[in-house]
Amino acid sequence: MLLTVRRLVDPVVKSSRRHHRCLVTGKPFSKSGSSAAAIQQASSSSPRDGLGIYCKMHRQCSFKLDSYALLFALKSAASMKDTLIVRHFHAHVIRLGFGSNVYIATCLLSAYVATSFPDARLLLDEMPDRTAVTWNVMITGYARSGDVDKARDVFEDMPQRNVDSWSAMITAYVHSGRWLKGLSLFREMMVAGKDGLLIKPDKITLSTVLSCCAQMGSPGSLVGRSVHGYLLKMNVEYDTVLVDMYAKCGVFKYACLVFSAMKEKNVIAWTALISGAARHGCSEEALALFEMMKEEGVQPNEMTFTGVLHACAHTGMVGAGRRYFNMIEEYGLEYKIQHYGCMVDIYGRAGLVEEAFGVIKRMKLEPNATVWGSFLSACKEHNRFDMVEKVIEQVLTVIKPETDGGVYTQICDLYVLNEKWEDAERVRKLMLNQNVRKVRGSSFVRSRVDRGYS
Repeated sequence: MLLTVRRLVDPVVKSSRRHHRCLVTGKPFSKSGSSAAAIQQASSSSPRDGLGIYCKMHRQCSFKLDSYALLFALKSAASMKDTLIVRHFHAHVIRLGFGSNVYIATCLLSAYVATSFPDARLLLDEMPDRTAVTWNVMITGYARSGDVDKARDVFEDMPQRNVDSWSAMITAYVHSGRWLKGLSLFREMMVAGKDGLLIKPDKITLSTVLSCCAQMGSPGSLVGRSVHGYLLKMNVEYDTVLVDMYAKCGVFKYACLVFSAMKEKNVIAWTALISGAARHGCSEEALALFEMMKEEGVQPNEMTFTGVLHACAHTGMVGAGRRYFNMIEEYGLEYKIQHYGCMVDIYGRAGLVEEAFGVIKRMKLEPNATVWGSFLSACKEHNRFDMVEKVIEQVLTVIKPETDGGVYTQICDLYVLNEKWEDAERVRKLMLNQNVRKVRGSSFVRSRVDRGYS
């Protein structure tokens, strides 16, 4: 049964039993008790090595492979994200008589969730016993597949929930943009569980809720402050997450207060404060914070420079933007698509359309819809349709109907403004044929918060 698995993983472990013992802290191990430890040790460096050890031990009858060895081997198979290997291990588990072991079956379920969710649903139906962990795995699986409502059905049908169950469901709502649903479930969690028992949120749950508040912006600040109060009451430190939440919610004063009280200010905290200042138009403060960070000896990362370049874009600091852009390479960092997009925006807002186009041509990465959208906006604002004609066909090959409806609309508007009626009609027909989703005009609160009720 494991012949195909051995061929797929190509195990390179061809040593003696003494080598197996060396995998476990250099001490000899008994044949019955330490096979799992050997597999775990090998898997820590490479999943293939872990599977190779397992296959070799399986061929040697002197090694007793128990459920623990199977669990570690299954984790190695899952981390490789190869459906074929997981299916062969599934058959191997059944052949060894471990198919009804709830822990092995749940581990196998988790492997299927990561590789083939339809197989995971079939396995769930076949499982005679299920634990809270089993249901939590399925909640996560449905959420990853985009079916959050089905994940909620699983959550509601659970005979007993633990803190991980609540956290998984809240995370599913937050990641799908249904923020008010997530916050509503968090409030329900804080009151009581299904059995009337109080369930205290753990660090993962609280981090998810604070992230939800940050994504909501200003409307999320009220819940964020309540969570902050709860953290103070429980004497739990969440300084960096709180700085990020307050900064993104626009409560910059509170972000600075939390930041000032931090004993150790790492690059993540500095970046959160800089990005928050830039996001809310405090460009001079953002650049001053960056200089302070350098004076403190904290090394900036790629996200730090994204925040700094955003600050330059908002206030039209072309020279400063160019200087900070070049500084990215000086710090040994890699240019990201966000950095190029910021430079296109900086040049475009200043009317330097040729320079913006030069940035796009010199990019080491493929320009995305955001970069092109920024460039087209600059062309429209400064009446540079001659530059639009150079790139418009290339833009149409990059943008996607399901996500980039705003860019399609930009192109159509540019054609209309320059009385290119036939081209404008061609783009309109293209939008209809490809079912392009146009972006509707709406307020921030209605478009980003009210959808949380859906």
